[in-house]
Amino acid sequence: MVIRCAKEEDFQCIMEIYAYARQFMAEHNNPNQWGPTNWPPKGLIREDIGKGKSYVCISEGRIVGTFFFDYGKDVEPAYKMIEDGRWTKESPYGVIHRIAGDGTVKGIGKCCIDWAFEKCGHLRMDTHGDNYVMQNLLEKNGFVHCGTIYVTEDNYPRLAYEKIS
Repeated sequence: MVIRCAKEEDFQCIMEIYAYARQFMAEHNNPNQWGPTNWPPKGLIREDIGKGKSYVCISEGRIVGTFFFDYGKDVEPAYKMIEDGRWTKESPYGVIHRIAGDGTVKGIGKCCIDWAFEKCGHLRMDTHGDNYVMQNLLEKNGFVHCGTIYVTEDNYPRLAYEKIS
């Protein structure tokens, strides 16, 4: 699988992947993470693409997955406040958000995590308490649950995870 920065011409495909992901989550007992707010919104995805922080996964010449990646010090404002625990390392980190696949290729989540971890060696991610698929993916890939964070999109707490080399 190849990962590259998303381009504006990838936008429609990315939005179709997110529509599939919302349906998948709802069918796997996670209807509230993205469903009620139709997350992620089109404007945010266009902004991510414009800033060079949206990525696509390509297999056999077609886009099969997408995600957001950024790296830096305090790059995710929601991670400044963590409850019921603490981050294990205070240093610049990478953050992955909005991992989604189109359902045709297995291993997209692992591929995205491996790619991002190779770039920075310190990742933080979060997920909804009902997203057991993502929780399992994170735990299988060496992440440690560090506590609870809150996002501005909704009132649901998020499980916060970290992976350090």
